[in-house]
Amino acid sequence: MEILKNFAVFEGLDGSGTSTQIGILEDSFNKRSSTPTLYRTFEPTNGFIGKLIREALRKEIAFTPKTVAMLFAADRNEHIYGSGGIEERCERGELVVSDRYLPSSLVYQGITCGEDFPALINKGFPAPELLLFFDIDPEIAINRIANREYTEIYEYLDFQILVRERYNALLPRLSACGVKVETIDASQPPEEVAREVWAAIAKMPIMRQ
Repeated sequence: MEILKNFAVFEGLDGSGTSTQIGILEDSFNKRSSTPTLYRTFEPTNGFIGKLIREALRKEIAFTPKTVAMLFAADRNEHIYGSGGIEERCERGELVVSDRYLPSSLVYQGITCGEDFPALINKGFPAPELLLFFDIDPEIAINRIANREYTEIYEYLDFQILVRERYNALLPRLSACGVKVETIDASQPPEEVAREVWAAIAKMPIMRQ
């Protein structure tokens, strides 16, 4: 598996706080002058395919699970290889941090489609240099998102229990392939989580240049 240097990914259950923490990280970079350029991104993207995925997640469009899986892979291909994409930015020395990436597809679509199909259609994508897994009890995660304006198709307790199990099975395999995997207790106060995030990011080679 190819490892894409200067690329970090935040992964976790829905409600684990990945979006909050990537925002805090961006603020930390903005307050420092001696850090590399940070490019903050996310999946699904804001591109045409990503917007279609979000409509499906909000139950506004009904697709089969395999169609959703293929849409995620297509969106990811543009995200990585399109103009101004992840690969281009990493190669020119930016630190790219994505809120979700390939592991999310292997976990979420692995549940809805079985492991083989998502693994096949995502086989060629590079892995991140660093993966931060925001671990949290599924019940706590679901309670955090209970008051959102709408719930997405995966945001219910039984599914999130499976999500956690799948991540715990996947992460050792990624680590064995050369991905630096750090697990963070996401049930902690946000400021403590942010300290652990910064400590992990600060160990990346790009931060020491």
